[in-house]
Amino acid sequence: MGAFSHPFRAFTAFRRAAYRQDPAPRRQFLPREFLGRLLEGAAARLPLLDAPDLPWALAEAVHDPAYLRRWQRGEVDRADERALGFPWTPAVVARARGSSGATLAATRDALRLGLGINLGGGTHHAWADHAEGFSFLNDVVISVRWLLDTGQAQRILVLDLDVHQGNGTARLLAGEPRALTVSVHAEHNYPFLKETSSLDVALPDGTDDAAYLQALETRVAPVVAAYSPDFVFYLAGADVLAGDQLGRLALSPAGVRERDRRVLRWAARSGRPTTLVMAGGYHRDPQTLVDVRLATLDTALAAFAPRGF
Repeated sequence: MGAFSHPFRAFTAFRRAAYRQDPAPRRQFLPREFLGRLLEGAAARLPLLDAPDLPWALAEAVHDPAYLRRWQRGEVDRADERALGFPWTPAVVARARGSSGATLAATRDALRLGLGINLGGGTHHAWADHAEGFSFLNDVVISVRWLLDTGQAQRILVLDLDVHQGNGTARLLAGEPRALTVSVHAEHNYPFLKETSSLDVALPDGTDDAAYLQALETRVAPVVAAYSPDFVFYLAGADVLAGDQLGRLALSPAGVRERDRRVLRWAARSGRPTTLVMAGGYHRDPQTLVDVRLATLDTALAAFAPRGF
């Protein structure tokens, strides 16, 4: 059984050199001490595996090959960099490839174990042919496409509970009947021009625990139950917290934990293999963000750990 009383592990690109070379705008929101504390806390809960590189062929199944080549070569302009949110460097490409590889590896784990975990991921603003909002590759859509193309899932739920609408995901999976995209987000937050998901739940500024959980119960749960997915991607954004630098909602740490508990317990009890990605989180207090991230891990492990293991 080893040091852990469960079979799960987490994949991370945070230990790559590319994460030590983050451009300054990203460090402002994700300070280095956040990554160290997160990795230390996660390693006490489950084995951490370094992210494998995503094969470019899988990225090309979702993204325009010319777009990918242009970014690989650094043939971008200031408008491209402004849309992404920070300057181009080789580390930007390496980091995205590692993060997307981590989501794919976690998806393979979910098929085998029931639960797969990427400590990062959730770059849901990336489109087929352009980057937006810290997102160059759409890691979840790449893994969705891999599942569909290999016939390992037929009814996939992408449950996006990041504070920002997953506009890239909505556009990339529009018209795909084998995928249900659900986004619960702040109505007046980025992206200011929204796309159309299968279900969009737009919440007013300052939404608190009670209103958020009620929206999950009354607006999201019936749609998900009617769809009856056979695989789940859960984007567990921590940027719904009150005090997040890029969020407009007002959940407490206890509210986020209850959100996670409801989603993950449903997925585990109904036997849906689930890939968990952490998505956004930019809290003013790094320790609060670390605590909430680790609580999400604890909740996932409690929901999915087999009894008697």
